[in-house]
Amino acid sequence: MLKLINVNHRHIRNSQVVVTDEAGKPNALLTDLLRDVINSINIFVNINDTYSVDELVDALTVHTPLPDDVLEEYEKILGQEILGINFATRKGQIEFILER
Repeated sequence: MLKLINVNHRHIRNSQVVVTDEAGKPNALLTDLLRDVINSINIFVNINDTYSVDELVDALTVHTPLPDDVLEEYEKILGQEILGINFATRKGQIEFILER
């Protein structure tokens, strides 16, 4: 989804993303992790050159000094099934809805 979503024809910024459950309750831990992933992607990798979670993690492995345990956490959040996306326009946020 990170690759497909654009806001004003630009990739989303990490500050725009929030992870919530099906009831709309924010998950601060997963939100922080996803924002960290987006930040790393924006700094180190051209997301348009990757076609899967594995390719993205491989690119981050090659182009970042991140330790293996961090990359494993990145892979977990990137591989999560997204149940839906809510565009909270008043808050200026994009909510990724994940299972509890």
